[in-house]
Amino acid sequence: MSERVRVAVAGLRGRLGAALATGVRAAQDLELVGGLVREPSAPGEHAAVEELLRDERPDVLLDCTRYPDTVRIATAALANGTPLVIGATGWGEAEQLQLAAAAQTAGIGVVLAPNFSIGAVLAMHFARQAARWFAKAEIVELHHEAKRDAPSGTAKLTAARIEAVTGHPVPIHSVRLPGLVAHQEVLFGGTGEVLTLRHDSLGRESFVAGALLAVRRVGGIRGLTVGLEALLGLE
Repeated sequence: MSERVRVAVAGLRGRLGAALATGVRAAQDLELVGGLVREPSAPGEHAAVEELLRDERPDVLLDCTRYPDTVRIATAALANGTPLVIGATGWGEAEQLQLAAAAQTAGIGVVLAPNFSIGAVLAMHFARQAARWFAKAEIVELHHEAKRDAPSGTAKLTAARIEAVTGHPVPIHSVRLPGLVAHQEVLFGGTGEVLTLRHDSLGRESFVAGALLAVRRVGGIRGLTVGLEALLGLE
């Protein structure tokens, strides 16, 4: 990689993509070289991911699109040998297994992060620790009304990590309302007590630090990493 990591953003004009692009521009060690958009109107913008990868030659592709577009984008990045950070949710278990195998075969790093917020990742980590002591848990996840997937990727990942400890399924309750951004509560019930772990993202700026951490680290890993825990030293 070059001295400054060359970053392209898929979904450059979306709410998440725009926020992360601003973060990339502000980082001294990163360089925003282009983006994937529906209607290109500026240098470096492309409507086809293959053209973006060929013409702008990014060191890392940061995917802020939606499912199923994210699957096609990942396929193109792997075929091009470009390390990939995915912030899009909706990936099924079978698709993740295929992604992991393709990344391993290509010998490049892929980070699939259901949530870029450092606080949300820590909350998931704390939930897994709490699951050792509370056998019963439920999750309430609340997002803006435009979010398409329900439950959220973060909620599903949190539930899976709790279930791996307790062996019990974790019900998830989804709320979609205007005024919300991204919020999650994990409630653990015990004898005569309830433990609540809550995280709130009040703006998409909360996703910048985690996304840039993944962008900086993905070039040094091989295969698929799901979530930011390993990058934060939590595993």
